[in-house]
Amino acid sequence: MHSALPKVLHPIAGKPMLQHVIAACSALAAARMAVVYGHGGAQVQQAITHPHISWALQAEQKGTGHAVAQAIELAADDDLVLVAYGDVPLIRTQTLQALATAAQDCALAVLSTQLTQPTGYGRIVRDQQGRVQAIIEEKDADTATRQIAEVNTGFMAARAVHFKRWLSQLNPQNSQGEYYLTDCVGLAVAEGKRVQTVLCADSLEVEGVNNRVQLAQLERVAQQRQVSALQLAGVTVADPARLDIRGTVSAAPDVFIDVNVVLEGEVTLATGVQIEPNCVLKNVSVGAGCRIKAFSHLEQAVIAADCDIGPYARLRPGTELAEGAKIGNFVETKQAKIGSGSKVNHLSYVGDTVMGADVNIGAGTITCNYDGSNKHQTTIADGVFVGSGTQLVAPVHIEADATIGAGSTITQRVAANSLALGRARQAAIANWQRPIKEKK
Repeated sequence: MHSALPKVLHPIAGKPMLQHVIAACSALAAARMAVVYGHGGAQVQQAITHPHISWALQAEQKGTGHAVAQAIELAADDDLVLVAYGDVPLIRTQTLQALATAAQDCALAVLSTQLTQPTGYGRIVRDQQGRVQAIIEEKDADTATRQIAEVNTGFMAARAVHFKRWLSQLNPQNSQGEYYLTDCVGLAVAEGKRVQTVLCADSLEVEGVNNRVQLAQLERVAQQRQVSALQLAGVTVADPARLDIRGTVSAAPDVFIDVNVVLEGEVTLATGVQIEPNCVLKNVSVGAGCRIKAFSHLEQAVIAADCDIGPYARLRPGTELAEGAKIGNFVETKQAKIGSGSKVNHLSYVGDTVMGADVNIGAGTITCNYDGSNKHQTTIADGVFVGSGTQLVAPVHIEADATIGAGSTITQRVAANSLALGRARQAAIANWQRPIKEKK
């Protein structure tokens, strides 16, 4: 990967590859999981959190068999052990379940797939009766073996007692000088035990990542899967190739998503939401009938029904919009609760604010919430009208139905139903001569 970041931490659809594999395994209701780590192990342990993970160090990289051997003693002899890979992020729980089920009826179950171009993969070798005899790695295979299209994916399942016995018999007598996990197949056959394959019909599901080209290819596959799921749930996506989902999206029917939209973290979209081009939503809940106009950026915000946002709006963490609120173009909010029907239409900043219903905030209004050391709150009651170009210096309280004249700087409480002005006195000098620049 040519990276300081361990390979399994490179993201697919917004989550580390290893996290995808752990999620697929977790859905099996496994008793516990063991992650075998080597290079960058501290980073991996810090990035991956799960309540049922044990960690096993592979200090020397001596092959897949050696890796499994570092963790196998964590399992009781009768435990069913499934071996998965942290750089195969698209594996599905259903496929793992099929592999585990097959292992109940044989000594060793191997997940295989068919490839038209199997170069680089270990081949599944069978006898004339079709029984699995061995897995031969590409570098150790002869010409005839390399013609086999059925390949090993690396995923296996067997009782721990079998793995312990076979792993103790592995030797590195091969072209790479490694302990191959695949040699367990030959050892099982030599003992007269049955080895069964489970065919994975979708080869992309078991595709591994070894470089950034493959990472990008699987990213597109992951995106296609997620977008297809949204479409089948009733969401209209203007162009599936230009929607990126980097987390989990829950969307109701009749949502419309235009091009170049990015959805990150946990995103919930209610019925009838419209998202225009070039928007980013991260950890956001959007109520029914809302319209998010082009080039808007929403993060950790909660939006009630029938709100209108943007274009070019930025809703920062802690923003809450009540039903029918409007945030207009080039408006920024942060830690702000905007009441029902209230409007912040143009070029304003509203931060650390609690705003009531039916408030109108004029263009260029700023809540001055930070004194250089601490944040302070602005409270604006129902029905307040704030004229353009106003500065509200927090902490300050504007009571119900008050009016703030344009261009004011407000530093004190404003009483209900009053007009507050805080302008500098205007002066005029007659016959003023503007300075003239001298010619050179």
